[in-house]
Amino acid sequence: MRLGLNRRLGVVAMVAVVVVTILALLFARLVVNPTPKASAAPKINPAMKPACEVRPQLCTETTNPWNAQGQYTGHDEPSVLYYSNVPGSGNNNTYQFVIPKDPPQAPKQDGTGGTWNFQLRPTFWFGMIMCDNQDAPVPGKACAPDSDSNLYTSFDPHSPHYIGNTPGEAFMEMQFYPPGWDPISQVPDDTQWASALTIDSDQENLNTGAQNNAACGNIVGPEPVNYAIVTRSGHSQVPAWPFEGFGNQAQTTPDTLEMNGGDKIVLDMHDTPAGFQVVVHDLTTGQTGSMTASVANGFGHALFQPNSATCNGQFYAYHPMFSTSTPQTRVFWAAHSYNVAMSDEIGHFEYCNAASTDPNTGFACTEPGVTDPSGVDDDDFFCFTSGPETLTGCVSEDTDFDSTSYQHDWPGSLPNPHQDQQVHAAPLMFTSPQFKLAGHSSLLLNYQRVAFETDLPRIEGADVSDNNACQRHVFNPSDPNPGQGCVNPPVGANFYPFYSTTFVHGVCYWQEGDKYLPNQVNNFGGSSKSEYGNLLLSIYPTVGGTEGIYENFHRDLFYNPCPAFGTH
Repeated sequence: MRLGLNRRLGVVAMVAVVVVTILALLFARLVVNPTPKASAAPKINPAMKPACEVRPQLCTETTNPWNAQGQYTGHDEPSVLYYSNVPGSGNNNTYQFVIPKDPPQAPKQDGTGGTWNFQLRPTFWFGMIMCDNQDAPVPGKACAPDSDSNLYTSFDPHSPHYIGNTPGEAFMEMQFYPPGWDPISQVPDDTQWASALTIDSDQENLNTGAQNNAACGNIVGPEPVNYAIVTRSGHSQVPAWPFEGFGNQAQTTPDTLEMNGGDKIVLDMHDTPAGFQVVVHDLTTGQTGSMTASVANGFGHALFQPNSATCNGQFYAYHPMFSTSTPQTRVFWAAHSYNVAMSDEIGHFEYCNAASTDPNTGFACTEPGVTDPSGVDDDDFFCFTSGPETLTGCVSEDTDFDSTSYQHDWPGSLPNPHQDQQVHAAPLMFTSPQFKLAGHSSLLLNYQRVAFETDLPRIEGADVSDNNACQRHVFNPSDPNPGQGCVNPPVGANFYPFYSTTFVHGVCYWQEGDKYLPNQVNNFGGSSKSEYGNLLLSIYPTVGGTEGIYENFHRDLFYNPCPAFGTH
C-alpha cells in the first residue's frame, strides 16, 4: 500500500483558533519576496500566526510555560551534548549524517504495519547559542559575537559575574523534517525531506520579570522565531523574522533543497560577517543548499519595549554568542543545559481511529486508537484523517507517554535485522561534530567531552502529565520532595530511545534506537536509564535571586567516545 499524497495533512490541524479561510492561506504557493531593507518597518499579516502557536513542537523548550494559560510547548528531546574549552568550539562545527530511510512496509491504522519517521519525530536538529540583544536574560545589553566575554558564571546576585547579567541569548536549531503529514512534512513531494534554519528567542527580563508589551505578545508571541527553509540559492523565500508569520515561511518553492531518505549529508555551520550560515551538502545527489541568518534574508526581532503600546521590529543579523562550548555556556531561559548539541524531537504522533473536524474542539480524537485501549486521553487532539487508505492520528504533545515514540517501534526493536528493517525506519546516524580552531581556516578538531541529556523531568510534572508527577522545583520555590516522581523511562512508556556508537567504513557514528541495532560498539548501559544518568540541578536567574530546578536527566562522560574520522 502506498500512502501517497494522502499522507499529507493540513497545517489547519495545528491551529484551532484560526478560521478556515485564514488556514487556507497556509497552503498557498509563495512568490519570493524582495530582499528586505535594514530600515524597513515590520509588515504584519494579521492572518498569520507565530511559529510557536502554529507548531509548538518545533520550538525550543522553555524552563516554564510560555503563555498566560500556562500552555506547554510540547517537547521531549533526547540529546547528545558536545564540550570543548578550545576557542572556536562554540561558534562553528561540521557534522556528517545519514538521513534515516522509511521502511518498505507502510503504517496501518491498527498499528501492525511499519513505523515511518514522521511517527517517531517531527524533526531532528543540530543546535548552537546565538546573540540576541532583545532577549532574556537582559534585553538591551550588548552581546559580543563569538566571544566568551558573554560568559557569566556566578550564582551570587551581587557579583558582577552573576548569571543574571548574561546578555540576551537566542537558540539556533538547524532542523530536518521527515516526509509525511503536515504539520510535520515541509515539502510538497511527500517522499522527501526538507530543512530550515530556526532561531528561537524569549522576550523577557529574567531579573525583573518584565515581558515585552502585549502588542508584541499578540503578533510574534512570547517565544518569537526566525524561520527560513534552506534553499539551493541561499535566499530566504520570505523574510525570516517573526513578523512575517509562520504560514508564509513554512511554504516551499522550487528553490527548496529537498533530500531523500538514505542520503549522506555534510552539514557545515559557521559564522560570517553577514550572519551565522548553514550549508547543507547532499553528497548522494550532489545538491547543496544554504541559509544565512542575515538582514538580507529578513532575519530580525521585535524590540524589547515593555511600556510601548505598539510592537516595533528591527532586522538583525544573528551571530554565535560564545567562542567555546562548555557546561557554563547555556541558555538561561531554556529547559536544556546545552550550547552545541544534537537532539531528536519525539512524542508527537498517536493513533486515533476518528477525529472531530471542528477547530473549536482542537480537532479532538473522538474514537481512541490502538495505543489508548481504555479510551481517549486528554492529549488526543490536533487529530486528522485524510482521504482513503490513510491514517488517522494526533500530533499534539504526548503527555501520558503512550504514543509510537514510546513503544518498541524504533530501529533495532526486533532481534532479526531483516524483519526489523521491513517495519522500522533506519536509525538516525551522525558523527560527532568537528570545529575549526579560532584563527585557522582548515584545522579541524574534535570536541573533548560529550554528555547525554533528556528533558524528561521538565515534561513529567503534574502540571503537564496526567500520569507522572515529577517534583522538579528544588528551591525558590521548592516542592515538598524535590526529585520524587522523576523517572526514566516515564510512567506510561514501554520504551525510551537511546544512543549507541558504531563504525561504518572506519568512521565512528552515533545511532539512535533500540537494543538490537546491529554492530553496536558501545551502548552506554543499553537502556535510557543508564545512558541519561541522574537528575541535573539547573540554576536560573529570577526576580530577587536564583531558582533551582530539575529539568533534565544528564550524564557527562568526561571524554569523547566517538571522535570524528581523520582529525586530531
